[in-house]
This record gives sequence, structure tokens and C-alpha cells, in this order.
Amino acid sequence: MVSLRLEALGARYGRTDVFSGISTRPIEGGRLTALIGPNAAGKSTLLKRIAGLLKGEGAVHVSGADVLERSICYMPQDTGGNAVLTVYESVLLAAKQGGSWTVSEDNLVEIDQTLASLGITDLAFRDLGAISGGQRQLVAIAQALVRKPKILLMDEPTSALDLFRQIEVLHYMHELARKTGIAVIIALHDLNHVMRYCDQTIIVAGGRLVTDGPTAEIITADMLRDVYRVKARVETCTQGRPMIVVDGTA
Repeated sequence: MVSLRLEALGARYGRTDVFSGISTRPIEGGRLTALIGPNAAGKSTLLKRIAGLLKGEGAVHVSGADVLERSICYMPQDTGGNAVLTVYESVLLAAKQGGSWTVSEDNLVEIDQTLASLGITDLAFRDLGAISGGQRQLVAIAQALVRKPKILLMDEPTSALDLFRQIEVLHYMHELARKTGIAVIIALHDLNHVMRYCDQTIIVAGGRLVTDGPTAEIITADMLRDVYRVKARVETCTQGRPMIVVDGTA
């Protein structure tokens, strides 16, 4: 099963350091890992650095993946695409990226199944430019999934989705990681979603790693006060799930 570990990772834009010295415990496949922190904490930059899209100090150690350059797939927050293509064509293009351009029956079946799993089969032959931002976000997820990554990095993939779709996508990604053994790191802002769906959590703030570990252990009232500057508590709701209740600003 795939695993990755960050060692003293750093990144900068020009002369400005975004973060430095970020080291984590192994991030295991089969789990959904949240990346959280306040605005401008460097979450998007960290995902790009892990994906190899930015250079910087430190190293990303990957084990259990045969070909590193095709093992990691990064899904950016901006899901803009070629509006001339249909949804189906865009997903097919993603599936063939970096490989043979011969399209097999298996390729078509896989795309059909991926679109169906995300509930967007009805969009298959609509132009990308004719669908909503939330629908484009679902298409971007499909484009990432058909590439069969061992490590999937997702930058706020639920930001344009309504509540039903957010829950649907997060449940799907949690189950996908568990069943396939891929490692999924997902940047999120909704901490209640994090507590419900994410097994592990990485917290960054102020250009550094605050902590990482099991979600239930590191999302605490003290962390919410120190990182997010809010007075809050973690309670158990009627179904036994943890829930954050915010009382005010710290």
C-alpha cells in the first residue's frame, strides 16, 4: 500500500517564504487525510509542492508506488477547462494523459462508471462551458479519478458544491480510499466535515506545521482557539459523531 512522508518541506514565491520545515508522520494509503488551517496558511502551496509543481527545500518520500511521476495526481481549486470539449471528452483526455492515445472498450466502460459514481452521467455530452461551477468541480474529480493515482491531492474540491453534493463527494472519497488503498489528501475549510469523514488531519498555520495525527485527537478546543481564534468545543451529537460548537471569538 502506498505511503508518503514529508521531510523538512519548504516553498517560496520569489523571496517570500510560504512555509518551511514541514515534516509529517507517514501518510498512509487507505485513508482520507484532511489538510486544514486558516486562510493564507499555505495549504494550496503545500499541495503543489507535494505534487512537484513547485520547487523548494526538503523532500517528499513515497513508498509503495512504482512510477512516482504518475503516482501523484493534483486537483487544483480552479477547475476551469477547455469549454470547447464535452464533459465526456475532457474525462477521456485525462484518462489518456501520459499514455497511449488508443481508446479501448475498457477505457469507455471506466469513464461511464466514473461519471455514474459521481452522479453526472447526464452531463456527459454537454460542453464544459455550458455547465455550472459546481458541476465542473465534479467533472474535475472525475478527471482525477480516471488517471488512477496512488496519491490524490485535492484542493477544496467541495467549495462550489451544495451541502448534499459535499456530503456525497466526501463519503465517496472516504470509501474510495478505504477500498482501493490510495492516499487522499484533501484541503477543506469545514471542520465538521473533516471530523466526520477524515481519518487523519494535517494542520498548518503561519508557515509551519502545527500538528498532524488522528483527526479525533488533534481537533480540540485548544487548537480551535490557538489556530482559528475562536472559542469552541467539540461535542458528540445524537448519532455519536463529533461536532464543533462555536461560542464566539477568542
